[in-house]
Amino acid sequence: METTAEQHDDHALSRMPAHRRHHWFSLAVQRFGMLSSLASFLIGATLGFGMNFWDAVLAITFGAVVLEIVTVFTGIAGQREGLSTSVLARWTGFGRAGSSLIGLAISISALGWFGIQNAVSAQGLVSLVGVLPMWAWALVFGLAVTAIVMLGIGSMAWTAYLTVPAFLALAGWSIVSELSRHSLGDLIHAAPAGPQLSLLQGTSIVAGGFIVGAVITPDMSRFNRTPGDVVRQTVIGISLGEYVIGLIGVLLALALRTNDVVAIVTSTSGFLGTLVIIAATLKINDWNLYAASLGIVNFVDQAFGRRVHRTAVTLAAGVLGSVLGAAGILDRFTDFLVLLGVIFPPIAGIMVAEYFIARTWRPELDASRERGTLPDTAPTWVPAALAVWACASLFGHFVDWGLPSVNSVAVAMLLYTAAARLGLVRGAGRSATPLPPTTTGTTANPDRPAAR
Repeated sequence: METTAEQHDDHALSRMPAHRRHHWFSLAVQRFGMLSSLASFLIGATLGFGMNFWDAVLAITFGAVVLEIVTVFTGIAGQREGLSTSVLARWTGFGRAGSSLIGLAISISALGWFGIQNAVSAQGLVSLVGVLPMWAWALVFGLAVTAIVMLGIGSMAWTAYLTVPAFLALAGWSIVSELSRHSLGDLIHAAPAGPQLSLLQGTSIVAGGFIVGAVITPDMSRFNRTPGDVVRQTVIGISLGEYVIGLIGVLLALALRTNDVVAIVTSTSGFLGTLVIIAATLKINDWNLYAASLGIVNFVDQAFGRRVHRTAVTLAAGVLGSVLGAAGILDRFTDFLVLLGVIFPPIAGIMVAEYFIARTWRPELDASRERGTLPDTAPTWVPAALAVWACASLFGHFVDWGLPSVNSVAVAMLLYTAAARLGLVRGAGRSATPLPPTTTGTTANPDRPAAR
């Protein structure tokens, strides 16, 4: 039987056992909660400010399809293996050292956005409640999220059950109250108030807004029971999030002739609406911190050979992100965080190409999965994958044609598959996989192949 500490650790460095898997609906609500936030509302308002209604519908449709395809494939790999993104990456193209870099990149990106969104929420609380200065509210909000994440996936699920219905009620009230003063037909045919966005630009905004979430889907899907559950959770969570919240943002932007989300919420829902949006932002921020904690655990394990508990890492990361957010330091890193967003999509392309097409290390995963363990060893480096990662990232960043995020994923898949067919995908060195400690604090079996 698992101890409380083991439950809160959420098997950060091992396979998720069958008895810890959740019903797909619980995870679908959390996926929807990540999309039914201020960010999705902002994306919808941005589309409505620069596109007419039907063009915005097409942009949301194309963007959602891109996200769902990437999410389903990365999610099924995570579900089958029961592994987080950074751990799974050891045997899906990146090796031990490469996976540690992925874990570090995920952690920096997720922790950065955690701090920035804490600061944004704190500004809202200052305008709503006052009493405390902004830095103090940033600490309060950040530590509240930290406490939720420390308790693990169950606590995060209950947070979604509370905040998602509240956000849906707010969105419904906003659209009903505003549309009562406008004709729906007029809004559908209204010209946008701002500079025009092309369909390509609109699709890029939708797909790019959640592409990092699609890449790190294994962090969530390892809790799923079947591949079908991953598909259901993805289609329902992303479709509802993009269409319901996105289209409400589009219509309100067309009605109020602005893309200022705060002004939209204040004019339609006032004090209560702003408070609900702050609460809904909590639902995506808890996954920011959760992803950061998993990435740090894997990085420390691979880079320093030390096992650290996810709960302790969550506390340290949450306090650090809250303090930096309160100090306003993280605002200076926004450009860097956006750059990390450019280099994330190729990771998904390489992982999907390796797991489903090249299958270089798939037999090791299949054999160890039957035993409920990890493969005894992992490649230390995979030079071809690192080269593909760099090329695809540069292509997505510098080539203006098409959708940058989609371009980088597609280029990564094509280059990696071609490299595998040419026999270029091979590991440089092998590293032993440390066994998780037993309840007595020793390893269950010290007889592992030595790293070389």
